[in-house]
Amino acid sequence: MNNKKEIVITDDLKPILGVLKEKDAQIVLELKEELTDNWLKKQIFRTETEMRVSVLNDAKHPTNASKYWQSVREMSTQFDAMMSLSFNLRRNYIKRLKLEAKLERAIESGDKLKIMSVQVDLDENLFNKAKMEQFAKDRVRELQEWSKIKNELSDGSFDDKNPNTHQAESLMLTLENRVKSLGPNDGSAEIINAIGPLQTIKKLKTEDNKILGFRETSLKLKK
Repeated sequence: MNNKKEIVITDDLKPILGVLKEKDAQIVLELKEELTDNWLKKQIFRTETEMRVSVLNDAKHPTNASKYWQSVREMSTQFDAMMSLSFNLRRNYIKRLKLEAKLERAIESGDKLKIMSVQVDLDENLFNKAKMEQFAKDRVRELQEWSKIKNELSDGSFDDKNPNTHQAESLMLTLENRVKSLGPNDGSAEIINAIGPLQTIKKLKTEDNKILGFRETSLKLKK
């Protein structure tokens, strides 16, 4: 008894099923529902857990202020990338219109090889569009997550208008964490990159978490 499903060349699988051997095409067809599920649920950008734990970890961002301002940077990066993606989507649409016009001319001329060539470009154009739309959707999701985190952190205990205000305190704590993590196998460059900034910020920082200029610091040390 033949249990194989009939291979139906649907629009979404046509590009790949059309070039595979029958046995391989049959396998892809049988996996169609799972492949669709994979496409819909695959992770593209960071999850909320990764944002909170991997990005905003206490070692690198020890204060709510430092976490907030890192969230601002992350959100801005995502928005910039989304804007760039929007330009690519518009170019993709224009390219599709040109390809459709090109296909019409090829059909009118009866050029079979040209028709096949343009159809490949059209199929690729459609797949690229689907990928970009998927990326755009997940970037919007991440924008929402960063907005949520920012609102949680913005409790009125720090300046949320000027990022420089918090950095004397936050950066010193971050550098202290880096120095504590140094081990005997760390190279001299890594040690200098951790200890040097820490010594500098301790020298420049005031008790009320402000940073003095170098001249002011020199005068203070001479007293």
